[in-house]
Amino acid sequence: MSVRPAEQRFLDPAVVARIASLELKARTVVEGFLSGLHRSPFQGFSVEFAEYRQYLPGDDLSTMDWKVYARTDRHYVKKYEEETNLRGHLLLDVSGSMAYGSGAMTKLEYGSCLAASLAYLMQRQRDAAGLTTFDHEVRTVLPPSIRPGHLRALLVTLDRLQPGSTTDAGRPLHQLADAISRRSMVIVISDLLDDPARVVDGLKHLRFRGNDVLVFQLLDHAERTFPFESAVKFKDLETGEEIPTSPNAVRADYLHAVEDLIETYRRDLRVAGIDYQLVDTSEPLDAALLSYLAVRGRRG
Repeated sequence: MSVRPAEQRFLDPAVVARIASLELKARTVVEGFLSGLHRSPFQGFSVEFAEYRQYLPGDDLSTMDWKVYARTDRHYVKKYEEETNLRGHLLLDVSGSMAYGSGAMTKLEYGSCLAASLAYLMQRQRDAAGLTTFDHEVRTVLPPSIRPGHLRALLVTLDRLQPGSTTDAGRPLHQLADAISRRSMVIVISDLLDDPARVVDGLKHLRFRGNDVLVFQLLDHAERTFPFESAVKFKDLETGEEIPTSPNAVRADYLHAVEDLIETYRRDLRVAGIDYQLVDTSEPLDAALLSYLAVRGRRG
């Protein structure tokens, strides 16, 4: 991992959770991440993207930068704004299951912090960030923009989020695929505790429309490890149903089902050309930010 330990503490969910405002959370996370990235020997990512690209046959000669040619003996053309700036759509799941949390932050709080950090990082790169929240339907929409004040509006929206209703990600994903008119980067932040076939079908629709799609599956550490020992009553956060359970009797089947769900998403999204990152909400946010920069770098 590229982030040094001194900076990595600023990406720790337990530390982030103690910071009062979401704006300060995002700034702390991103500045700590970039500080560690810049100081590390890790190569291949950049937070500032080139304003030039190599000349290609057919390019207008009037766009040639002759000063660069004089210095490098290579032909480069200036990139227009629409070539250098990216439109990013942050799609955040606010369904009831995202309200679960066994640690310092619930999945929704972690997802909101991740979305805020990505929006802050996009602004640093002069990219336009937008926000859409959904459960079984689209709840809020802020179109991508780089206007002054837009980031603050996006952060305020994230800060006021409340857990929503039942999960049905497939439907809003199809709606959003039809609504996004220009090629963009679409970043989906969700626990994906849903019918994988419907979710993957919606994500494929987004990809088919020409978008780069990056999926973060957020799972609480307890959801992944099932550390419960004594008899306990589990409550469905979306339906309110309560089920008395003996953890020892169901642990093996539960863990197998979770790993099967993860592997299904990992396999099917890879085949579809969609980037996938599993995120444990007990772990620092740097892996998620690196995944974003990897996909963003391919667009640069």
